[in-house]
Amino acid sequence: MSTTAPPFLSIRDLSKNYGAFRALHDIDLDIRRGEFVCFLGPSGCGKTTLLRAIAGLDQQDGGTILMGGRDVSRASPSERDFGIVFQSYALFPNLTVTDNIGYGLVNRRRSSAEIARRVEELLTLVGLPEQGKKYPIQLSGGQQQRVALARALATSPELLLLDEPLSALDAKVRVRLRDEMRSLQQRLGVTTIMVTHDQEEALAMADRIVVMRDGGVEQVGTPEEIYRRPATPFVADFVGHMTFMDAIVTGPGRVRVDELDLLVANATPFAVGTPVRLAMRPEEVRTRSIGEDTPNRFEARIGDLAFLGSYCRAHLEPTSSRSTRIAADFSTNAMRDLGITAGQVCTVAFPPEALHVFAGGAR
Repeated sequence: MSTTAPPFLSIRDLSKNYGAFRALHDIDLDIRRGEFVCFLGPSGCGKTTLLRAIAGLDQQDGGTILMGGRDVSRASPSERDFGIVFQSYALFPNLTVTDNIGYGLVNRRRSSAEIARRVEELLTLVGLPEQGKKYPIQLSGGQQQRVALARALATSPELLLLDEPLSALDAKVRVRLRDEMRSLQQRLGVTTIMVTHDQEEALAMADRIVVMRDGGVEQVGTPEEIYRRPATPFVADFVGHMTFMDAIVTGPGRVRVDELDLLVANATPFAVGTPVRLAMRPEEVRTRSIGEDTPNRFEARIGDLAFLGSYCRAHLEPTSSRSTRIAADFSTNAMRDLGITAGQVCTVAFPPEALHVFAGGAR
């Protein structure tokens, strides 16, 4: 996918208010053609409002939206080339699967033969070739969502909008359908925006993630960038699990947490003595191949252990200080090989490159 071509969708200085409530503010975003982008954030952060503004379902109060180089800021939904899938499926209960999928084509006055061919093609594409004569009530939730997706794709839109399309499904069906949807999107090459509050869903499906908070964009990046290089404490805490520790800058690339003097790989822009927040993901805590020269090694007592299937989450208490508790994930193999048990004292280490330093002191 070219990163130098003009963006397919370009949003500038977008804002939306509901009375005194500021739902969106200062949104600047470019989405490339063929890209799969997830709007991720907690309830009320503005992600669905932004999706609806792109669709023209809710007019923004300020800012511009360009689609394929065309200004659609004030265009009606019918003047924008998109298909949309809602959380509730929104299928017509009195129409068969075939008629639901072909509905948009009928409205565009396509011939019966063309509609029949397109519907048959889409039924095969979404894995429901034998379900055309059934009604929505006769299908499972996953099958209904496939029909809704096929209907959204029927007119071959340039943009596909997905508003939490998997949240109503049970866990196993959701995982299977997200993989199918991502594979289908890649085959078709359709530019896709999906709203979700499920971080795992966003990490698994997206080319890029737009993390939103309080009506604004907190960070935009690939799943790996968002997870491994969060730009703010909010992103670090919202995507994945993160342990936060209050620290003091003691020198270039060095901080202190209670009695622990730690080396950080990225030189901090903070002056010596500045209170900061240090953050680290549980899976980054090192328990093997720790020698005398391993940086950031220390002794810790293992507190409570929670069995989570393929790994156990422990809370570590450095023996030099009981005021700091650090989450650490131990794989099943590590639990067995190291004989890890609650109350045990073991040597652990924080890789300097795994430590993130953010502005701010105790909170």
